[in-house]
Formats: sequence, C-alpha cells, structure tokens
Amino acid sequence: MPEFRPTLRPKDVIQAGSFGGIYFHPRGGRAGIISPKGVAIDHNEFPADWFEGLDPDTYRGQKYRTELNKYKVNAGQNQAAWEEKGWIKPELDPRGWFQWYCRFYMGRRTDDDERQIKRWRGVAGEKGRWKRALVNRVLAANKHYNDATVSPVLRQTLLHWAYELTERDFEEMRKRI
Repeated sequence: MPEFRPTLRPKDVIQAGSFGGIYFHPRGGRAGIISPKGVAIDHNEFPADWFEGLDPDTYRGQKYRTELNKYKVNAGQNQAAWEEKGWIKPELDPRGWFQWYCRFYMGRRTDDDERQIKRWRGVAGEKGRWKRALVNRVLAANKHYNDATVSPVLRQTLLHWAYELTERDFEEMRKRI
C-alpha cells in the first residue's frame, strides 16, 4: 500500500515512550471505557521484543504519566473521547488506531483497513494535517526538521501515529508550502 508509509514500527512507538504509559492497561488507565466486556487488551499478543527492557509501568500503567512520553508532553485524547467520536470499532480493535496498526503490522487484514489507512493519511500522510502543521512550525522557527524543541505536542501526536518527520518528507513538503 504505497499511500501508507509509517516511518516507525509498533516496537519503535512503544520503546520511544508513548500514550503516557497506559496503552496496554486493561482499562486504558481510566474508568469509563465503554468497549465491550470480554474483549481482551493484552500486550502478550505481540512479540515480547517490542517490550524488551521496559518496565511494565511504561506501557501498562494505570495512571497517565507525561514524563514517560518521548517528548515529555501530554498529547492526544483519552479513549472515552475516541469512542464518543466513533473512531474505534471496539469489536475489532478496542484500543483504536495503534492497536489496529500493531495487528496490521503483524499481518492481520480486516475490512477496517481502508478506513484506518485513510485516517493515518489524514494525520501523517503526504498531505497529512499534523505533519504539515509540524513542517510549517519548523519553517517558522527556522530550525532543523528534527529539532525536538519545535512543537513537541505535534511530534508526540505523530509518534502515536507511527510517524516521525524525516528529512526527505520535510524537504518534499517544504517545496509544496
């Protein structure tokens, strides 16, 4: 799928520090999750090396901890908000896009793939809004494409979508802006 080019593998996202350390907690780190009961959320379905060297509290903690994120910022919405907006198909992937991506990366294919890839393209694809916003901010600050001081919240958000801005992507988008 040429239009779907994440720059990070699921392992990279997990190892970098993401989702405030709560992604694989059975309740997503908070009460009020409306996903169906009996739908397992278990990091053990994925390769052990994705979590190698990490304390379990860095990926299945109960409380969101900003300091665990790569860019040390709070980014994104909580799962209840994802569910309210209809972004999650709980019968397939009760944790949403990243869970879908982990399973897709491992070879699973579903009728939800097209929708999820379309969502990724809107965020981090060739014309993705958050990628474009980051490039604009880097240009406005007259900084290097990978300067982490420029818009850490956007960078953390993109990390959750398995994307880190590359020099090539930066230069390509810069020509179009």
